[in-house]
Amino acid sequence: MWNIAALRLYNQRLEGEKFASTEAAVATLGAVQAQEYPGAKWALGLRVAGVTDADIAQAFDAGHILRTHSLRPTWHFVTPADLRWIMRLTAPRVQKLNAYYYRQLGLDAALFARCNDVIARALAGGHFLTRKELGARLAEAGIAASGLRLTSIMMNAELALLVCSGPLRGKQHTYALVDERVPAGRTLDGAEALAELARRYFTGHGPATLRDFSWWSGLTLADAQAGVAMLSAQLDQAEIDGQTYWFLANETPTPDTMPVAHLLPLFDEYFVGYASFGKAISAGQAVAQGYSLDAPVVLAGEIVGRWRRTLKQRAVALHITLQRPVSADERAAIEAAAERYGAFLGLPAQLSIG
Repeated sequence: MWNIAALRLYNQRLEGEKFASTEAAVATLGAVQAQEYPGAKWALGLRVAGVTDADIAQAFDAGHILRTHSLRPTWHFVTPADLRWIMRLTAPRVQKLNAYYYRQLGLDAALFARCNDVIARALAGGHFLTRKELGARLAEAGIAASGLRLTSIMMNAELALLVCSGPLRGKQHTYALVDERVPAGRTLDGAEALAELARRYFTGHGPATLRDFSWWSGLTLADAQAGVAMLSAQLDQAEIDGQTYWFLANETPTPDTMPVAHLLPLFDEYFVGYASFGKAISAGQAVAQGYSLDAPVVLAGEIVGRWRRTLKQRAVALHITLQRPVSADERAAIEAAAERYGAFLGLPAQLSIG
């Protein structure tokens, strides 16, 4: 019997060989959910060999990875080389999903064009401005821009490939012009782009279903089917409980002889990369689906508890609440996972388990 959890842990590089760089991790996975920035950095830290929080922050500030509304619509990390072709593929679908909210906020094509002109002039010449600062520029131009209206204006500018993430200014995110920050990258259009996004997804997330790919990408189920059809010579499939799971033919992971624990961040791809993560956890577990899942502690694909952190001046305090008793070896694995998180932050980890 297939162990879907083990295969996903392996293909997502949570176990087995790690990625050599932050950029390689993001490129191979296609995109990495990133609306919660500290947790998104840790999601990469779990998958990249020897990387620290500071390393990923530096890669982000340098523009080696970007953060934009590329899928669903939700913040994701993407690489500069992939930004344009992914956005051209997914943006029309995201815009369609956003259309109702645009109408409710009094936003139309003519107003978006005015907004984009103001934003382009404000950022031109390598300027990096925060959302609040751009809202002020829009207000100066006579455009009401605050709250959800400003959020929608900026998302539209991202989807139009006008803006993307700039470097952090302190703790504040900034925007940059795509044409100034992102060198011309790979050109993929239409069917070619769809096939490539499907290949990235099933390489880094498989085994997964068509519905999983549709959910993750924000594309229609028909698009998902078309993408997989173009990869029929590259993908393997297996029927489990009446569902077809697709994956890139690859080596089979060697099971660990000792338990391995992971302190996964909220919104980790191991969970949010699928329409339903029921096959990624142990049978019979009663776990809430979707975004209600709080930062999980995972052992061999099983959610065994939750964790939260408190940053101190010279340490990080980690409190873990377990959902079931753990063995001595499992407890040691959890302690090792906590130490890895502390090392990622460059701080000693103070662990309490209850």
